[in-house]
Amino acid sequence: MTADLPRLHDLLDSGSALNWVCTGDSITHGLSHTLGARNYVDHLHELIRGDLERVQDVVINTAISGWRVVQLLEDFDRRVADWHPHVVTLMIGTNDCSTGGAFPVIEPVEFAASVTEFVARVRALGAIPVLQTQPSVDAANAPERARIADFAQAVRDVASAADVILVDQFARCTAVGEGRQGGIPWGLMNDPFHPNAAGHALLALDIAETLELTAGPERDRVLPLLRTLVHAAR
Repeated sequence: MTADLPRLHDLLDSGSALNWVCTGDSITHGLSHTLGARNYVDHLHELIRGDLERVQDVVINTAISGWRVVQLLEDFDRRVADWHPHVVTLMIGTNDCSTGGAFPVIEPVEFAASVTEFVARVRALGAIPVLQTQPSVDAANAPERARIADFAQAVRDVASAADVILVDQFARCTAVGEGRQGGIPWGLMNDPFHPNAAGHALLALDIAETLELTAGPERDRVLPLLRTLVHAAR
């Protein structure tokens, strides 16, 4: 277990108000594809400031649709540093793996180097980085993103090498898709690579479980709701 998880819980137990910054691409941005429902950052906000009663905490979503990790590095101050974070979550790679569009094609090793740089910058701020692999995609209908598994593995490798908390969304989504046509978790998706409302519920649930964010039974509202949303979509 990474040393950052006990450190996170020491911060939570300290009673200090925390700033949580969630950044990445369109999946974290969370527009449109939930059809008006909450995205995963919204669910985390409800969990942290509601169920956990951390009312002085701030949960900020700075993700931008269509972005790659190099753009986050170029705009690091506005995306991350300016908010004086204590915890920074990153989900990136669904665009980085693409072989279509205006961006140059990059290899997983280049992507991993940029994610490693992102982690280093977060730690230089004194914040705790949390890496997420990307959700799985329907490669038959998004062939330009067929390399997504390689980029998910790159995130795992960075997390292992840098001793970073990892939320393996790709593995969880892939497991949900097992036994389904094409191995795709259709009930969690709005299009070939964007999660729907149930997909975002699963993403939030994975983060909460990995970070061990649980409320007492008298205030445990969000996690049961997320589990219900995910179960209904399977």
